[in-house]
Amino acid sequence: MSQIERVLLAASDVVWGPPLLILLGGTHLFLTFRTGVIQRHLWRAIRITFSRDTEGDGDVSHFGALTTALAATIGTGNIVGVATAIGYGGPGAVLWMWLTGVFGIATKYGEAVLAVKYRVRTPRGSMAGGPMYALERGLGLRWLGRVFAVFTAVAAFGIGCMVQANAVSSLAWETFRFPLWATGAVMTVLTAVVILGGIRSIAAVCARLVPFMAVFYVLGCLVLLLLRADTLPDTLALIVRGAFSGQAAVGGFVGAGVREALRFGVARGLFSNESGLGSAPIVAAAARTRDPVRQALVSATGTFWDTVVVCLMTGLVLVNMGDWREGVQGAALTKAAFAHIPAVGPAVLTVGLVTFVFSTILGWSYYGERAAEYLFGPRAIRPYRVAWVAAVMVGSVASLPAVWAFADVANGLMAVPNLVSLLLLSGVIAAETRRHFNPPA
Repeated sequence: MSQIERVLLAASDVVWGPPLLILLGGTHLFLTFRTGVIQRHLWRAIRITFSRDTEGDGDVSHFGALTTALAATIGTGNIVGVATAIGYGGPGAVLWMWLTGVFGIATKYGEAVLAVKYRVRTPRGSMAGGPMYALERGLGLRWLGRVFAVFTAVAAFGIGCMVQANAVSSLAWETFRFPLWATGAVMTVLTAVVILGGIRSIAAVCARLVPFMAVFYVLGCLVLLLLRADTLPDTLALIVRGAFSGQAAVGGFVGAGVREALRFGVARGLFSNESGLGSAPIVAAAARTRDPVRQALVSATGTFWDTVVVCLMTGLVLVNMGDWREGVQGAALTKAAFAHIPAVGPAVLTVGLVTFVFSTILGWSYYGERAAEYLFGPRAIRPYRVAWVAAVMVGSVASLPAVWAFADVANGLMAVPNLVSLLLLSGVIAAETRRHFNPPA
């Protein structure tokens, strides 16, 4: 098994190496300018999120589609992933992560425009869309759409289900000595109750859970920052300085240059907000809307909330607490930083991880289900849901480093077909944007 893990980890390093990161980052910049800097309409997009659009086809509201996408996006990457970036890239990685989120808004917008424009009504009467439909209907590349669907269905079981369930059960055991099987049983039942009801049930739960977990976590981080407010100016200066000059070795920290800060900041930012991976547009296609651009604006706010807000809060807390100076990395860095403030810190971390992880299981179940339906038709939906519920239990009690690595590879490979559709159909994205913001007189 260790040999398989080494092979998969090596494959993950290749997939998530410089070529893919450059391609993703370059797409962010390209679409930012191709859409006329769509980020300037962010406030309008936030307002639309909370409005009711009863005209047009769809299965869930703007808000329901957004919160379901956020449920899948906001996960362990927002907490442990940020710690990994700081551990290897130094404090400067936080700034590069934040900038990745700012420019990634344009990519998330473009994905949703294509998802709604090329969506279809399934035989069951629901709406279906995403990169596979954009590739098939927009470019005539059905074979590449099927490739994307295969990677999505595989990656969903790993990174969206089993490793997430394992993170919660492990936390419950380490913190409260709660048996792994007991945590798994609770999560399995809760997951079954929600996902067997389909997208409407998932969206209804996410619409309540996501705002609570995000607000609770951000407020908790603000409390931690206020309790150490005297060092915050120095922390901000350190982050900016580290992004452009690197970070010299201090304490147990081995030091990191600009290259490391850029690499790990961009990589963790891309991994966290999923802009360019092609997952979020799958649920954007289910939204009730009369205009692709309206839903795309709403979908784009997901990257803002995920990376520009939540990841930034985590990064500021971790750098401000200073444990990275001792060479502490990964989950240990997160745990050490939040433990500095008795009661408040551990509570914020525990509630944040549990809710973030459970919501990810719900959101990714829909992504995987739609991919399976695209490949095998409606008959695949119920078996996929049953297998998903079973995988929650398996993930809770098993050690899954190989599954994590395999899912990481599949997750990265999802991006390639999606980026093909974004770049080749960028003219469609630009045209839809002009039509919406500059209608003919």
